[in-house]
Amino acid sequence: MATILIIDDEPGIRLALASILEDEKYKVFTTEDALAGIETLKREIIDIVFLDVLLPKLGGIEALEKIKKEWPSVEIVMISGHANIDMAVRAVKLGAFDFLEKPLSLDKVLTVCRNALSIKKLREENKSLKRFSSIASEDIIGTNIAIRNIREMVKQAAESDARILITGENGAGKEVIARAIHQCSTRVDSPFIDVNCAAIPETLIESELFGHERGAFTDAVSTRKGRFEMAHGGTLFLDEIGDMSLSAQAKVLRVIQEQKIERLGGEKTIETNVRIIAATNQDLERACEEGRFRQDLFFRLNVIPIHVPPLRERPEDIPMLLMYFLKLQKKELTLENDALELLASHDWPGNVRELKNLSERITVMHQGDYITGDDLGKLIDKRTKKQNTGNSLPENLLERNYNDAKDNFEKCYLEFQLSKNNGIITRTAEAIGIYPSNLHAKLRKYNITTAGTKGES
Repeated sequence: MATILIIDDEPGIRLALASILEDEKYKVFTTEDALAGIETLKREIIDIVFLDVLLPKLGGIEALEKIKKEWPSVEIVMISGHANIDMAVRAVKLGAFDFLEKPLSLDKVLTVCRNALSIKKLREENKSLKRFSSIASEDIIGTNIAIRNIREMVKQAAESDARILITGENGAGKEVIARAIHQCSTRVDSPFIDVNCAAIPETLIESELFGHERGAFTDAVSTRKGRFEMAHGGTLFLDEIGDMSLSAQAKVLRVIQEQKIERLGGEKTIETNVRIIAATNQDLERACEEGRFRQDLFFRLNVIPIHVPPLRERPEDIPMLLMYFLKLQKKELTLENDALELLASHDWPGNVRELKNLSERITVMHQGDYITGDDLGKLIDKRTKKQNTGNSLPENLLERNYNDAKDNFEKCYLEFQLSKNNGIITRTAEAIGIYPSNLHAKLRKYNITTAGTKGES
């Protein structure tokens, strides 16, 4: 449970803020001046402070400096009824997370609160990562249970030289996981060499992997090291290994078994010491059954399997990831509720890569400190939106009994309206004239999700 401290000399403000925050299941403390607030900080673990600017005994700006100095991990939201731009800029420079003007919008208060907690969690996770490795802060971000399990697997797998097979959709972050494993391992000071097996023509893949001697083929005008040699002592990342030819697979299997290579056109045997991490977006077990992938190589690679879930299966991580990407580009932004709902409802076929592209698009195209669902809907790539018109009714609808026909029509109608309103619950409910709670109940009844439908009608 997140803990929030409200410091304001107006009893009405304290009461209103405490009431709305407690309704959201936050634990709330209130004080009427900053000195009493600081005493509370000494006794309690506080996540967020809502701090008034004009206070008796110790002013809000002075209190902000003192709190950030002694409790740097606490997020502080300044509030004021007499704000000006200079004051807001000064507060942000001193470390305030946001600056809200009175009279307070309760929706904005909740949105800022959620965003501040997401950033706080992100920072805490980054600190945790740094404690056990030199992994860059953008790696393996998220609170989803699958992501937490992956972080634990990275820690454990990094301590050995066991081969690893990472599976997942394109853009899900397979290379990020591979690099994290390398950076956690004892091989961190040696090279990390990546090979995109799908991007190299079949005729050149063996030369890329094993190197060649001068004159080995027509264009071999000089001797060249292959990726196995380049990765000696470090890690070789074979991305999209499912696209590798069978002949190259056979040679990779032999290198794994013998720890030796020969350059194309050469006779000298070269010993190699590499840790192999492979990745694919394919079902390699099915590929083995179909004869497209060697089963013996699959078993050699699949010593430690790691599956990276697609972004649509971890919607709770999306705001955190987006805010992180925006921060990398020096963009501060507050996400409104309908923007959060749109992020959760979008299908994300491009996964984290698509989300990063969206962050860059927002940085260039969006002005202002807040972004709404309408703003976001204009920036999300229309070609990647899940198309669900929801207007194809069952052919035999008129022949069904009344209740069955009514339910089928209502299900199709709700799917159409959700699609029309970008999957945003509040907007859809308003458009069709019902309360959001009633709409949620109907979606549960028909097993409809905002990212699409489940089951048969």
